[in-house]
Amino acid sequence: MRLMSPHRLLFALAAALVPLLLLAMMMGPVMIKPAALLAATGELFSGMPSTQEGLILFAIRLPRVLLAALVGVCLAVCGTAMQGLFRNPLADPSLIGVSSGASAGASLMIVLGGGVLLQGGQFAGLSLVAVGAFVGGFLAVLLVYRLATSTTGTSVATMLLAGIAISALAGALNSLFSFVADDEMLRRISLWQMGSLDAANWPRVWIAALAVVIVMIIMPRQAAALNAFLLGESEARHLGINVDIVKRKLILMTALAIGIAVAVAGTISFVGLIVPHMVRLVIGPDHRYLVPASAMLGAILLVVADAVARVVVAPSELPTGILTALLGTPFFFSLLVQKRKYEVS
Repeated sequence: MRLMSPHRLLFALAAALVPLLLLAMMMGPVMIKPAALLAATGELFSGMPSTQEGLILFAIRLPRVLLAALVGVCLAVCGTAMQGLFRNPLADPSLIGVSSGASAGASLMIVLGGGVLLQGGQFAGLSLVAVGAFVGGFLAVLLVYRLATSTTGTSVATMLLAGIAISALAGALNSLFSFVADDEMLRRISLWQMGSLDAANWPRVWIAALAVVIVMIIMPRQAAALNAFLLGESEARHLGINVDIVKRKLILMTALAIGIAVAVAGTISFVGLIVPHMVRLVIGPDHRYLVPASAMLGAILLVVADAVARVVVAPSELPTGILTALLGTPFFFSLLVQKRKYEVS
């Protein structure tokens, strides 16, 4: 049963997104007033800003806010895809091993290169640690896919089991890297795994934007197939859906988007799990509306979480991944309790 019209929810999310982006740009160790924000915006259009507020906004706040929105879109939309693929509202992208594989890849690069890779080596605007995270996540997903694919097709159940096994293996590798790391390496590994957007820059924004463009081109086209998946794979085949091709597209899209998201922002939990679930409770399971609504809500959630993380323990900064987990866990429990009460009644 829907609690709200899908069109009304989409309109509400779209109307809230821009004001929240502007509010997030004003929040931080240096609070920027609305008048200063307007003045700095005018400087951006006329050329490189010269005032302190303009430099803060253009060099720090704007790329960080945009990166938060783009990463939120990637996490939420890929979470929607995985929940549709596994036909389980409790599924998220980490089920196929991408997050744990990325974490292992980043830890390996930190242990091998230490601070040199974090401060010196760069590739397309990303540190080599971030590149290692992307490669690790992508390789983990490819391995899961190969293990789950046979001559009869790709088994979702086998994919789930393979994802659990690869995640356990990546967790063991992470523990091994942490064991052999020195104190500085161990601190960097821990901070990276907490997830944060403090390293945002314009190259990372463009890379994340590329991932969002790919995701938002592919995912809406799979909405009908994901709706058919709700009936089961056999029924989807009878409806003319090429199940194996759809699975391949969803898996590769998730590997690419989540790999990039983890590479540019670290491990940020709960967004890919809770956002699609929240939207589904409000407007129902129709993926024609679930995908765009999840994309906007994911952007809003991560932008707000990152803005709060910048000021909640000022002058220090709380890693965004910690905040999303602290807020997401009890809220998700409350959603489950409400859903259970509704089913009982």
